[in-house]
Amino acid sequence: MTQPPRQMILAGFLQAANCSNYTGSWRHPESDLQFMTPEFYQGIAQTLEKGKFHLAFVDDRLAMPTRYGGSFADPVKFGIRVVKLDLVPILTAMGLATKHLGLGATYSTSYYSPYHIARLFSTLDHMTNGRIAWNIVTSLNDSEAQNFGIDEVLDHDLRYDRADELVSIVSRLWNSWDDDALIMDRSTGIFADPDLVHSLDYRGNWFNSHGPLTVPRSPQGQPVLIQAGQSEKGREFASKWGELIFTIYPDANRCKVFYDDIKLRAMQKGRNPEHLIIAPAIYVVTGETESIAKEKYSEIKDLADDMDALTLLSEVFNYDFSQHDLDERLSEDVINSLSGLRGFIERVIDLSGDTNPTVRDFLQHSGRGTLSELPCFVGTPQHIADEMEEWFLSKSCDGFVLSATHVPGAYDDFVDLVIPELQKRRLFRDDYSGTTLRQNLGLPEPI
Repeated sequence: MTQPPRQMILAGFLQAANCSNYTGSWRHPESDLQFMTPEFYQGIAQTLEKGKFHLAFVDDRLAMPTRYGGSFADPVKFGIRVVKLDLVPILTAMGLATKHLGLGATYSTSYYSPYHIARLFSTLDHMTNGRIAWNIVTSLNDSEAQNFGIDEVLDHDLRYDRADELVSIVSRLWNSWDDDALIMDRSTGIFADPDLVHSLDYRGNWFNSHGPLTVPRSPQGQPVLIQAGQSEKGREFASKWGELIFTIYPDANRCKVFYDDIKLRAMQKGRNPEHLIIAPAIYVVTGETESIAKEKYSEIKDLADDMDALTLLSEVFNYDFSQHDLDERLSEDVINSLSGLRGFIERVIDLSGDTNPTVRDFLQHSGRGTLSELPCFVGTPQHIADEMEEWFLSKSCDGFVLSATHVPGAYDDFVDLVIPELQKRRLFRDDYSGTTLRQNLGLPEPI
């Protein structure tokens, strides 16, 4: 039997906020500022479903920025990721407006219990007929910890140790009901077979959980697991649990190295590497002609400023960068004191070629708050498709996560202009093939 051609996986990356991942996006004249209404998120979801996207998932953070200059005043004043709505109502609204699009929510392993996470995501999976994904994060900001009564975040590696145990428990809770446990026979009065419902009686280093879950097994067995670990500890975790690996690399070659590494780690753990989908985040600015695309890009690029970047860098590293001039070289002690997103530090050192980078190096090479944070493909639909095809056919990735330069326009342009070109090249599907997210991603149901 002839194997079907390999095709891209596409996901939309959203914020339940005043801005997209690109912080200055809210300033764009075409950005919709009705981000506190269900219609805002439902419209995005319907656009992505029209484009046959596999899923949309929503980022989250459990605090507003407070580290830079020791105050939230400037972030509030300039709209730097200070709004973060609860994701459960957001996904519910999006689910009611769509029939096929997968829906993912970010949920922290540091501040929520295994039982709460298991019940929440299993219920959502039932309510959407099997379209839910969980984006697993460990949370990295002290300000988040302080909102939950904790002075500072756990050490990086300890956060992953805790997350590993938590995900293991969540998975067991999802499996505490067998597929055929429900009988619901009115004539005999038998609702379910107790032999097919299982307790956990788990006692671990971080958690205890008795079980069973109060939610029968969901339509796709378990929600799909999204992960984004790039540090050494993060890669070990991602290769063990992740099914969709969300990553950030500036070029295809570096992403290829990551791709091969994660697939190898997964295989060494006894997993089928084909069941790990690796999808880098990208920005896309497209237009009917090259000149239109470049004009759009210029307008969008100018929305960013240094305050956006410095605020976000201070949060992601739990360090106040206002203490330094832009061209001051950071000491080894300062570099070692930076907590939070270790993969970002490694990226800055790698791209700058300096073990003691300056603040400006962090601005430039992290790209935080600017369009250079992600690969940005600019041009006609044909040019965009060429770039995506090069990454995909070189097996630097299995697909892409589209982050919006402005909302909803970036999604509209991509669906209207780029999707038809990808479909014409048979790089992307023409329609949904399954009923659940797992089926549409080509992932097996966990046993």
